[in-house]
Amino acid sequence: MRERQVIVQLAQGLHARPATVFVKVAASFSSEIELNKDEKKVNAKSIIGVMSLAVSKGQSVVLTADGADAEQALDALERVLASVE
Repeated sequence: MRERQVIVQLAQGLHARPATVFVKVAASFSSEIELNKDEKKVNAKSIIGVMSLAVSKGQSVVLTADGADAEQALDALERVLASVE
């Protein structure tokens, strides 16, 4: 299992549009991926789960991935969260 802490740089946080992009990227990997914020864990491939975290710009989240492509998944998802939209 791989884990990475990321500071969200998206101007509006993970609102509907970037959350959709995030979930699509997560779904493109075979690894099990979770997004964690303030002790709450959600499936990173679930739009409802990701949006339920209400992640804002500047907040810290933890990505965890377990599987053959875990490192690649974390790299791709970190790029999504670190972009400025």
